[in-house]
Amino acid sequence: MKYTESLKKNQHFRYVYNRGKSIANKHLVMYVNKNSKDMNRLGISVSKKVGKSVTRSRVTRLIRESYRLIENDVKIGFDIVVIARVSSAEIDYFTLDKSLKHLLRKHNLIKTTKTENTGVLTSKNKEGK
Repeated sequence: MKYTESLKKNQHFRYVYNRGKSIANKHLVMYVNKNSKDMNRLGISVSKKVGKSVTRSRVTRLIRESYRLIENDVKIGFDIVVIARVSSAEIDYFTLDKSLKHLLRKHNLIKTTKTENTGVLTSKNKEGK
């Protein structure tokens, strides 16, 4: 990932849990905390409740890939922790991608641009550009 590094240490996860703001939907929970760096840090947590190691790895890969594809549209300077809920084990990539984008929008982390013709603020991600 170009503008993002991974959160790896337990103390960094705990810091985001304690200081960050959380928003959840049916499949994911997202904690976000502002950092003082000019990059994002992404942490993914999938507990044993979700399934065995193959299932947990699959969910982790899907979350990471979904984030990688929209990384250019995400604002910089945040620590982001994504927690997979048990329901995320049975869903496909497109549903998980939609859930992740929903949470990023709710946290106001998607960059918006002003279109030249209409002057309306739109998300860059709507048209895939």
